[in-house]
Amino acid sequence: MLNNYNTEDKIIAAVDCIIFGFDQKGLKILLIKRDFEPEKGKWSLIGGFLKKSETFDNAAIRILNRLTGFINIYMEQLYTFSKVDRDPVERTISVAYYALINIEEHNEELIEKYSAKWFYVSKIPQLIFDHNEMFERAIKRLRRRASTKPIGFGLLPEKFTMLQLQKLYEAILDKKLDKRNFINKINSLDILIKLDEKDMNSSRKGSFLYKFDQKKYEKKLLDDFTFKL
Repeated sequence: MLNNYNTEDKIIAAVDCIIFGFDQKGLKILLIKRDFEPEKGKWSLIGGFLKKSETFDNAAIRILNRLTGFINIYMEQLYTFSKVDRDPVERTISVAYYALINIEEHNEELIEKYSAKWFYVSKIPQLIFDHNEMFERAIKRLRRRASTKPIGFGLLPEKFTMLQLQKLYEAILDKKLDKRNFINKINSLDILIKLDEKDMNSSRKGSFLYKFDQKKYEKKLLDDFTFKL
């Protein structure tokens, strides 16, 4: 027999999650202080080890739920990091995921319990191991996806103003967008529901609230619809 499981190297598998949020001012990432050596006390992505009974997707869902309380959120596998010396303790391969959550709805008690903290992506600190590289890959992927799929709505409340939507995409794409062109483009996509309700905090007259129409979007996909900003 050419292969024998007993003689092969045993390698640890891990999952690291890049969690993005938006607070109306800018795009943020959720980090945690590592509570064990090596690099104890330093900032880290949220992660954990793969259990024998799990797929990588299952492990990512478990880790995200443990820290945020969410189950159904946008999540995507990003990349596999396998440099031999990426973890100084054991040979560890990590599969990275990125996820989008609404900051207003996350479980603050859980975040406090795990000593986690939100950082603006423009002010991210030095992270352990290769976690900064993971972040850089994630932000690039997010920008590509947000330009071709309506994933950004996962960062907003269920009801939002057009200005909030524009600020979100400016934060994701890291560039200023022309208000008129942005509104015209969004309206041309025809995937929002304009509500009779208004946000009265934005101005004296208020701003109309909108909702993302998931069913309409899915139906339009059947007709070769392309979301592009």
